[in-house]
Amino acid sequence: MRVFDVFRSRPITTIREVRQRTGLSAPTAGRAVQALESLGIVEELTGRRRDRVYAYSRYIAILNEGADPL
Repeated sequence: MRVFDVFRSRPITTIREVRQRTGLSAPTAGRAVQALESLGIVEELTGRRRDRVYAYSRYIAILNEGADPL
């Protein structure tokens, strides 16, 4: 739940940021983010093996609702 809370406060983030905000170890934070990814809650944006960036896209979509450019 702590990892999900990180994504709610920072919808685009990294595992490093998750580690810093939760105090979890790197493997634990990585597994938690992978679990959220496998559930379709977050998605990886970079396609890299290291320094990946993850997004909570549904949340970002909600935040952008009604914010169409003029």
